[in-house]
Amino acid sequence: MKLRAFAAAVVIAWCAAAVRAEVQRGLETFDAVWTIVRDTHFDKSLNGVDWEAARAEFRPKAAAAATPAELRAVLHQMLGRLGQSHFSVIPSNATADASDEGGAVGSATPGFDVRIVGEDVLVTEVEPGSGAATAGVRPGWRVTAIGDRQVSEMLKWLHEAPDDRMRNLDAWRAVQRRLRGSNGSELTLTFLDASGATVSKSIARWEQQGQAVTVGNLPTMYVQVTNESRKTPAGRSVGVIGFNVWMTAVDRPFQLAIDEHRGASGIVIDLRGNPGGLAGMMMGIAGHFIARPDSLGVMKSRDNELKFTVNPRLVNANGERVSTFDGPVAIVVDRLSASASECFTGGMQSLKRVRVFGERSMGAALPSQFDKLPNGDVFIHATADFVTSDGTRLEGRGVIPDEAVPLKREDLLAGRDAALDAALAWIDTQQSMARK
Repeated sequence: MKLRAFAAAVVIAWCAAAVRAEVQRGLETFDAVWTIVRDTHFDKSLNGVDWEAARAEFRPKAAAAATPAELRAVLHQMLGRLGQSHFSVIPSNATADASDEGGAVGSATPGFDVRIVGEDVLVTEVEPGSGAATAGVRPGWRVTAIGDRQVSEMLKWLHEAPDDRMRNLDAWRAVQRRLRGSNGSELTLTFLDASGATVSKSIARWEQQGQAVTVGNLPTMYVQVTNESRKTPAGRSVGVIGFNVWMTAVDRPFQLAIDEHRGASGIVIDLRGNPGGLAGMMMGIAGHFIARPDSLGVMKSRDNELKFTVNPRLVNANGERVSTFDGPVAIVVDRLSASASECFTGGMQSLKRVRVFGERSMGAALPSQFDKLPNGDVFIHATADFVTSDGTRLEGRGVIPDEAVPLKREDLLAGRDAALDAALAWIDTQQSMARK
């Protein structure tokens, strides 16, 4: 017992020392963030913000920060003055924010995804074989409590959020932090089911599914590519391909999916919930549908421009000569589609090669870089702007769907995917017009 007590005391002392050391580097970390923004922001006027005045205001607050979480809060307040996306500090431990806020530590999930609709947290998708699936959780159920914390209490600050885009994103992140924990750990969740009854479930978390990919200083990501054949209302076959992040691991399975659906009546690309990734990939993905080296858009940094030109894909996965897919193409997006997903969708929309369905995307379309800070955290900062080939700036605006299809609880409860259904119906109209 004494040995265990001694060991616990050593661990506590070590953790306290580590926190003190991290806090002591607070000013050094603050100065690094401030300097990086000053020297690398794509707009020399820093979006009209007096950056020297911001330093004078927030540096004393950084010096007074007693914990790493408090320091991050100060940095986020200062970065918020820019009014732009892709300026954020990620904890050196990717799950540190969860422990700072009383949540569990770990990346395992209960096996379902959520979206914020109004002030409701709705289950939108349940992964087969997951703890949530085993427990009988269904799309459309409303999450009312996570552990002993009421969702309404967690999100009571929503009314004070500066804009709907960030309100939705921050709310989703707050819920995700509470849902995640260590692999195999159990989480008690309370729902309102389809009948309005309160249902309590104890759900075992499982590790995120997909191919693990690590890029630079970022936390590990898990790449998932989905591929299925769906029928339109008229009975035509359509390939539906989705992926959750723009990483090179997507390219091969996407190529195979295209090969499978070359004879289909149309293709739907599902980018809902896709936060972006490697922007350079969109040139090759676009090349499956466009046979010319057209421009998707231009990335403009402080001193240079980078043009994103379509790279036509004229061979299949076996190296055989093929033509690009020339049938109708739809893209489905939602409020969590961001960055490279927006640049790709907006670029394809500007070329009039696709029709876009769903909800307006996040409007967080600034290309960014990642720098490790003195305290070990990672600083994400935008270094360029992106404008589509027709001059549309997506930052703050987002991609506006050609056909807006809002997410509704009644559709989820009924097992309907309204946005995908609308895309499939549109493909029918295109095929009918092509026959005339």
